[in-house]
Amino acid sequence: MNPLIHLRHSLHQHPEIAGEETETAQRILEFFKPLQADEVIENLGGTGLAFIFKGKNPGKRLLFRSELDALPIEEKGDPSYRSTISGKGHLCGHDGHMAILCGLGEKLSQQRPDSGEVVLLFQPAEETGEGAKRVLEDPKFDKIRPDFAFALHNLPGFPLHQVITRKGTFAAGSTGMTLQFIGKTSHAAHPEDGRNPAAAISQLILALPEIRKSILGYCLATVIHVQIGSLAFGTSAGIGSLSLTLRAFDQENLEQLIEEVEKKAKQLAKAENLDINIQFQESFAVSKNDPAAAKLAEQAFESLDLEVLEKADPFRWSEDFGLFSQSCPAYLFGLGAGENCPQLHEPTYDFPDELIETGVGIFDRIIRNQSEGKS
Repeated sequence: MNPLIHLRHSLHQHPEIAGEETETAQRILEFFKPLQADEVIENLGGTGLAFIFKGKNPGKRLLFRSELDALPIEEKGDPSYRSTISGKGHLCGHDGHMAILCGLGEKLSQQRPDSGEVVLLFQPAEETGEGAKRVLEDPKFDKIRPDFAFALHNLPGFPLHQVITRKGTFAAGSTGMTLQFIGKTSHAAHPEDGRNPAAAISQLILALPEIRKSILGYCLATVIHVQIGSLAFGTSAGIGSLSLTLRAFDQENLEQLIEEVEKKAKQLAKAENLDINIQFQESFAVSKNDPAAAKLAEQAFESLDLEVLEKADPFRWSEDFGLFSQSCPAYLFGLGAGENCPQLHEPTYDFPDELIETGVGIFDRIIRNQSEGKS
């Protein structure tokens, strides 16, 4: 069996979720030992790894990112290398993305770039939107701060090996937002003696469409969870919470949406004499493609004679790579995983092994074109 496919199957069998990727990082480290990278950075932003390959001459530093983490979902498919960890599975293809970067490491080991540096980054905690922030905030990241950053994601529903691109925004930014309204519990027969958050929460839900309309550009506010009081029929609730997912195609629009929801929530809390506590979870920045980075990638697609689909609208889902695109010139693209491939995060999904060679080829061509001055 091809060593990269064997590695991918091994990673698939031993999934680790966000923040727990210790053994996964160790497997990657073992794979890279014989490849003799010029520098290795461990424990980057947690369990992250970076492998640096230096060219013969000075030049641009290119970073290529893959993800270490799996999902807290039980695998229902039946490959021979099915997950051995109950309730966890590589059902987004991060095992395949890692294999692609490992294959790129093999290429760089055999032939360094003519100029510049290449960084292969294995990022933790992509699924929770925490990993990129931790990596970028880690003091060790200064050693690998890139001139350009690249990443791909496999995309079921598109023909196998087709490249899916987009100028500008590739994928939406999003954040989870929980608004907790704190009042006072009372007897259900005397609700006037308490402060029930039901009115504030319901009014906020009803106000969301108007808030969305007030923002120029695509945005979405999705109610994902509501909880008020408890199932005690003699009690008027004194506490409640509303959880939303907010998303937009433009970072400024996303920030404006957050601000407007927060403003309305505080107004309603004040009117109902409630305290309010606001928390954010799983925040993802907008993934925006830089024109200069796009040119490098597009040259690679063309020279490899790949079928390219220019998507009319951004994807509504979010990717943690978006934070890299907010901090340096970056480029994220999709690679078709097959029109009949189960969707990402579905229990029967499995990364197509055929994509490994395609992904390695694209990334390698980007490096060679840049280092040879073909940009």
